[in-house]
Amino acid sequence: MQQRPLGRTGRDISAIGLGTWQLGADWGAVSEDDARAVLAASVDHGVTLFDTADVYGDGRSESIIGRFLAERPGHGITVATKMGRRLPQLHENYSPENFRAWTERSRNNLGVDTLDLVQLHCPPTSVIEADATYDALDELVAEGVIAAYGVSVETCAQALAAIARPNVTNVQIIFNPFRLKPLDEVLPAAAEAGVAIFARVPLASGLLSGKYTRSTTFAADDHRTYNRHGEAFDRGETFSGVDYEEGLAAASELAEALPEEVSLPAATLAWIASRPGVTSVIPGARNVRQAESNAEAAALLDGGFDLEGFDRVVHEVYDRRLRASIHPQW
Repeated sequence: MQQRPLGRTGRDISAIGLGTWQLGADWGAVSEDDARAVLAASVDHGVTLFDTADVYGDGRSESIIGRFLAERPGHGITVATKMGRRLPQLHENYSPENFRAWTERSRNNLGVDTLDLVQLHCPPTSVIEADATYDALDELVAEGVIAAYGVSVETCAQALAAIARPNVTNVQIIFNPFRLKPLDEVLPAAAEAGVAIFARVPLASGLLSGKYTRSTTFAADDHRTYNRHGEAFDRGETFSGVDYEEGLAAASELAEALPEEVSLPAATLAWIASRPGVTSVIPGARNVRQAESNAEAAALLDGGFDLEGFDRVVHEVYDRRLRASIHPQW
């Protein structure tokens, strides 16, 4: 597993990490035993980045990670959590007092004195652009509450605004074969600034797993059911904002272009991780096999697969099938 610098922190993190939204049971039920097995399998395959948030299962994801890592002294794992969605997404709620309360809760959940990395969780643009936001975060760093901070964003414009801030460690943004706009400006700007990029929703909520069909159904408490059209939060978080059936067709074309021995999710994760400017890809996993498959995709970065050939197919399918339907802000 390739290990890459986490911005200017002096830490290294794996090219493929683990997203843990699903461990909060927001994608259907996941037992704690199954969640811990996913974490263990990921670590055993070289993963050194766990990405979580204080609202994933109302802290369940953080707490499971905290208990798991407490049993592994010297684990070498970087835990990137997020804050800011425990209250309505209003500018006034992103205050120093709330930052302190939220980080204190995450410290308790994870069982640590200092949080490795805290990311603002897709806040309003005005928060990303405000000097006061970074003053408050800098104060938490100075006090040792957090070691570093970043921003998770919805749009490329937000990403560029965050990258311009001198103490931002990372930006987390949706990037996959269905969402190519970050290639144009965000990835080059991040590379120039020394800001790490975490590519989230890399498999488009499973559309790029190659396993879904028109008849596939999801549980009522799975966001792929209740947020398919943006009913609960930004539509781009579910299937990357792509129409489900159009996404199925695009995924099928991508899969058909691959050699028999390379799966679509493996090719997708390796392609994302190979793009200049991407530091880590953070797919989720609900079971051990998924965790192992995600991590094993990193082997494709070391040769034996024509990543640039797949890149050409990605752009051709995107331009023909998806470009016109993607929201301009994404």
